[in-house]
This record gives sequence, C-alpha cells and structure tokens, in this order.
Amino acid sequence: MYDIIVAGAGHAGCEAALAAARSGSSCLLISSDLTAVARMSCNPAIGGVAKGQITREIDALGGEMAKAIDATGIQFRMLNLSKGPAMHSPRAQADRTAYTEYMKRVLEAETNLDLLQDTVTGIEVRGGQFFGVELQSGRILRAGAAILTCGTFLNGLIHIGMNHFPGGRTIAEPPVTGLTESLVAAGFTTARLKTGTPPRVDRRSIDYSIVIEQKGDENPPPFSFSSGSIAGKEQISCFLTKTTHKTHEILRTGFDRSPLFSGKVQGVGPRYCPSIEDKIHRFTERDSHHIFLEPEGFHTNEMYVNGFSTSLPEDIQIAGLQSIPGMEEVKMIRPGYAIEYDYFHPSQIRRSLETKAVENLYFAGQINGTSGYEEAAAQGLMAGINASRKLKELPPIHLQRSDAYIGVLIDDLVTKETNEPYRMFTSSAEHRLILRHDNADLRLRKFGHTAGLVDDDTYRETLNKNDEIVRMTAFARSRTIPAEALNSLLPAELNRPMTGGQKAASALKRPGITLNRLFAALPDFAKEARLISSNPLVHEQVEINLAYEGYLKRELLQTEKVARLESLILPETFNYHSVTGLSSEGREKLLHFRPETLGQASRIMGVSPSDISVLMVRLGR
Repeated sequence: MYDIIVAGAGHAGCEAALAAARSGSSCLLISSDLTAVARMSCNPAIGGVAKGQITREIDALGGEMAKAIDATGIQFRMLNLSKGPAMHSPRAQADRTAYTEYMKRVLEAETNLDLLQDTVTGIEVRGGQFFGVELQSGRILRAGAAILTCGTFLNGLIHIGMNHFPGGRTIAEPPVTGLTESLVAAGFTTARLKTGTPPRVDRRSIDYSIVIEQKGDENPPPFSFSSGSIAGKEQISCFLTKTTHKTHEILRTGFDRSPLFSGKVQGVGPRYCPSIEDKIHRFTERDSHHIFLEPEGFHTNEMYVNGFSTSLPEDIQIAGLQSIPGMEEVKMIRPGYAIEYDYFHPSQIRRSLETKAVENLYFAGQINGTSGYEEAAAQGLMAGINASRKLKELPPIHLQRSDAYIGVLIDDLVTKETNEPYRMFTSSAEHRLILRHDNADLRLRKFGHTAGLVDDDTYRETLNKNDEIVRMTAFARSRTIPAEALNSLLPAELNRPMTGGQKAASALKRPGITLNRLFAALPDFAKEARLISSNPLVHEQVEINLAYEGYLKRELLQTEKVARLESLILPETFNYHSVTGLSSEGREKLLHFRPETLGQASRIMGVSPSDISVLMVRLGR
C-alpha cells in the first residue's frame, strides 16, 4: 500500500508525484504510457506572459519544471523588456522529445516513487473517504490519498472536420473511460471543455527567404534559481509570418464542415487562445493574423505552427497553410485537431486542492478546468505537497494572492465561475508588482523548505541573499553621490545639471542610473559596495525595489488589509440560512462555493460588500 497514488503523468502528475515523494511519502505514479510523461502535446514551450512567473515559482517551491526547460530548451527569450519588471516574462522553446526523456529520468531516479503503466478507470470510496483506485487491468490498489491529474483524457473526443473519434491527449492516444462515471457516482458534477492544437509541418518545406527570423536572447537568465548560467547554450531560431486575405477566404470555404460551427463540438473552448477559424469568424475586420513557426527540437523536422490552431478538414488546412507567405510549398506532417474532454468544476475543491465530496482525494490540472502546462504543473505541485502533509496530520500550505501567481490561480479556481479553460495572465494578479519572476525565490523558498522540497543549504543561500539585499539597500541610503558624478551619468537631454549631491538610493530611482554605472564612475563606492555583495542578482533586486519603492509600499499596505479578511475562517458547515441580512444571490453563491475564509467570500461574484459586512459581524459574535 502506498501513501499516495497519482493518476496521470502529464505536467501536473509529474510535479505531484515528485512533490509527494520528496516530502517523504511513498508514491505510485500511474500512466497509460510511461514513454510519454510530461508530453508537450500542444506548444513545445514553457513560460511566457504570467506562465514564466509561474514556472519560476514552481522552481522556488522545489518543483522540477524550470530545471527541465533549462536542460532541454532550444531557444530562450525574455518577453516584454520594453515594459516594467513586473511584466518581464521568461519563455523558452523546448526540445519536445528531450523534455519528456529528462522528466522520465528524474522520475525514475526519485526515492519513494514507483511507476506503473496502467490506466485508472475508477475510484473506490468508503464512508466519504478515498479508499483505492480501480485499474483497467482489473486490480484495485489501496492508498492513503490519490491525486487525479487526467488532462484531456477523460472521455476525450477528437474532431477533424466532420470526422470525430475517441482520443486522449493526441490522436495516437486512447481516452480514459469509466473514471468520469465513477466520480459522478461519488457525488461530483462534470461538464465538457474543448481545446485544440495546430498542424505540424516539415521545416524543410519553408521558404526562409520570406519569413522573418526570430533569434533567442544572447545571454538569457535560466528559469531555475539553481541552474547556473545558460549563456552560450546552443539555440535554434523561430520564424514569423502571417495569414493573408486569401488564407481567410480559403479557410471560410471549410466553415460548413467545421465541427466548431456545425454544432458537433459541445465543449467550451479557450477564449484567449481561439482557433484560426474562430479568429476569422469573430474578427472580420482583420485581414491577417500572426503565425509563429517554432521548431520542435534539435533532431526533428517537425515544426509547430503557432497561431493556426484548427479543427477544419485536412484539405482546407493544407490549402490554408500553403497560402501563407513562405509556406507555399509546405508539407503537413500531421493535421490540427480539436479535443473535447470532461472536467470537474473547481468549486468542488478546497484551497489545498482536496475535493470536498471525498476526503483524501485531490484534483490537479485540466480536470479543474485550467489550460496550459505551467498552470497544471503548479496545481500538481501544491496537490502533492498538501496530500503528503494531510497524511502526516500537518496543516496544508496555502499560498495567498499576494504570495504568488500560484496563489492567484488557485484562488480564482475556487472562487470564480470556471465555464471555459482558465488561463493565467499578469492582469489576473492585482499584486503583480510584487509577484515578479526575478524575486520568486525570495517570496517562496520558505514554503518549499517547510514542505520538505527545498533543502537546508538552498534555503540558507536564499536567506543570505535577502540579507545582502537589505544591507545593500541600507548602504545605498547612506552614501551620497557627488553632483558631478551624477551629471556625467544622466542623459544628455536633461539640460538642468544637478548642483548638489544625492543619496545613491535616490539616484537609482532615475532612468538610466544603475549600480553598475555608479560602480564604473566611483571606484571607492564600488569597492565598499562589493564588500557587501558582488552578486548581480542582489544588485538587480536593490535597483528594482528602490525604483518602485512608493508603489511597493502601497501594495504591501493593501496586502495587509486583505490578510485580515483571510484570517477570518468560515467553517465548512457554516449555516448561511441562519444569517439574516444576506442578499438572496449572496446566500446562494456562498452555499455553492462554500468559501474557506472571509477573504475568499469577498471575491465571489454575487457576494456584495454588504454581505461581507454581515458575515464579519456574525463571525465577530
């Protein structure tokens, strides 16, 4: 008997199993195909806007995704560098095959973790508590807890034109049947969602004289705080082109055979990542849409056509692709398709990701209605941590919205109506100036250390880094920079020279002034500062914190106000019917979501500020 069973070895399942095992629980990871763990069935990339921040947070907590992409990336870029640091987001293309192989090696090397090739087709529940899983082979395996990370496999149905057939993550993989029905019998409610993927083409058939080359960054920072430098790593270029008016006309000729428009697809698709036919249908004023051509690895000719997700018939897909500049002679290796699958509304889970209906049963990933590898991996990590802690009779680890994007993700899932695939954006995080990718270790190492995923030496290094930041900031506040030195560093267009000196902390708030420039101009200042720290990552934190000092103070005050609401616990058995003064809609939503704290209750749509005031008075009594 294992402590924890994880069903499904996608990105959520891998992080869940590793987190459970690394925190000291015996774990069994079950997958229908152990050669396809952490498979990138869609875009072969990690990170991007908000997703890059999540990836670094996973690393800070002791997860594996960041290390995997550092080891197998083929192109690295920092997005949004023209904007402020809160918007900077790392992204990397992955060698799709190498990424899976890397994660398989890590899983196989992990103490306390076993692998089994089989399929979970049901759960056994006794007295409202998880008892075991039923396998396709007929066996029943007992465990203390289970984490279901089923991705798009639950009753998966693939659509290409008017053809549809059962499928899991990809065309070649079978769906999982029986598990949805078993969960419904245990008291859960289910619905359908849809996602899709573009065709893959042969990169040898691209005319590179027409498309625009996009190279990776010369000195990219690694995703993992423990990877060291990846500068000089071999990289492959991506390429940019766009659809044309002719492309749109060709694709429209297939609309009458589109499962999206014919009603064959019943599931709701992702609003922010629509198929190419949906974009043409919704944005009729647009004559073109960007297409990104992304290689899938060093040793394959397959290329991912980002921006061309589609479920149109194959003949229309090929004709549409060949109307795009640079792709006139393109060869399609495999078509794009849409896939429908079952999910379970996340109002049925707690913040710990444990289900409300069945004790010691956890959901993570697309089973909760999310989309994206990073969102799935983050949930898997937290489910693995909290399932292990539950069995040890330890309290769960809850990340607040002010702690991490992961906290925002989970809070959104348990407090909002998720009727379409959920995707994380920077705009979803009201504290995004605090939740930057560059300070994820400073924010989250303590949680990873508490969970047992971050070792003592690593945690001590983080504490030392934070101490150096504090001391370097104090040093900058105490040292005056002479006026002549500042005037030599200020941009020429500032025609009013300074007549007096200024503290270094104030000078660093000016555009173009950095510690490195001050060091170059003032050798004695540099020598004294480097006695405190010569770490450029420490210098970066000092510069950002000083430049945005006023905004950061305001955000911290706001988080303190929210923390007071989060400290007020609403028992799961709280009798909302007995509370006079609640609005009818507020009472209905509170009964549906059963929030765990007053802070959560305040973020549920339909629960008014007056409802919160009424609850606060009641809790005060």
